[in-house]
Amino acid sequence: MASVVGTFTLDPRTKPKRRISSDSATGWAFVGPSVLLILGLSVVPVVWSLLLSFQVNDLVSPSEWVGLANYKALVQDPAFGAAVQHTLLYTVLYVPLSVVGGLAIAIALDRKIKFIGLYRTLVFVPFVVSAAAQGVLFSFVLDPEFGVANSLLHKLGLPAQGFFSDPGQALPLLVVISLWSGTGFCVIVYLAGLQGVSAELVEAARIDGAGRFAVLRHVVVPALSPVTVFLLLFQTINALQLFDLVFVTTKGGPLGSTTVIVYFIWEKAFKSFTAGYSAAAAYALAVALLVIGIALQISRRRAAR
Repeated sequence: MASVVGTFTLDPRTKPKRRISSDSATGWAFVGPSVLLILGLSVVPVVWSLLLSFQVNDLVSPSEWVGLANYKALVQDPAFGAAVQHTLLYTVLYVPLSVVGGLAIAIALDRKIKFIGLYRTLVFVPFVVSAAAQGVLFSFVLDPEFGVANSLLHKLGLPAQGFFSDPGQALPLLVVISLWSGTGFCVIVYLAGLQGVSAELVEAARIDGAGRFAVLRHVVVPALSPVTVFLLLFQTINALQLFDLVFVTTKGGPLGSTTVIVYFIWEKAFKSFTAGYSAAAAYALAVALLVIGIALQISRRRAAR
C-alpha cells in the first residue's frame, strides 16, 4: 500500500511551474494585441522609413540604394532651407509669446472673483478645437474678398488686406491663430503650477516690503521654472511639427512663404512622389527634435535642483 501511495506522489515543484506558465500565457494574451499594434504602427514604420531615407523610391517602382545622397541633397536644396527658415521663424514667434501670454493670463485668472470658472473655460476652449476647424474658420474670416475682417476694415475706413494671399502676412497670421488656440494650454498648466507656489514665501516677501512685481519676479517666476521648461519643450515640439493649419489655410503659399518642414515632407512624399527624399527630411526633423528635447530636459533637471 505504501508503494502504491508513493507511486502517485507529485513533485511539489510541478504545480508552481504550471501556474507560472499559465499566468504568463494569460498575460501575453492580454498584452499581445497592444504589442502587435505598437510594432505594426510605430516600430516597423520607423525602421522602414529609416531604410527608405537611404533609397530613391517613388512608392511604385523598385527602389535604389543611394546611401547618404538624400541627406546631401537636403543640405543643398534651397526649398528645404526656406522651409527650415519658415519653421524657425514660426517657432521663435509662437513659443515665447504663448508661454509669456499664458503666464500673464494665468496670473490674472489666479484669483477668486465672480464667474472665474467661466473665464478659465473660455480661455481653454480654443485649445480643444481641432486645427482643421480653426483653419476653416479663419479662412472664411480672413478671406480677402468676402471675409468679415476686410468688411470691418472697410467700415473703419482702412484699406483691405491680403491676409493669406499676401506673402508678408500669411506666416504671422498663422502665428496669431496658433496663439489663439495654443495659449489656453499654457494658461491651464500655469494655473496648476500656481497652486504649488508657497503662500508662506509670498507672504514673507510682502512683509519685507516687496511689491507685486517684485514678488512675481523673485518668488513666483522662479517657483514656476520647472513648469516653464516643460511648456517650452511642449510648445517647441508642437511648433516644429506644424502641418494641419498650413494644409487647411495656405497650402504652403503664397509663393512658398508658409511652407514649413512637415508640409515640405508631405509635399515631397505625396505630390512629388520622392518618398526617399521625404523620409530623409523627416529624419532630419526627428534628429532636431531629439536634440531640442535633450537640451530642454537637461535645463529642466538643473532648474529642479
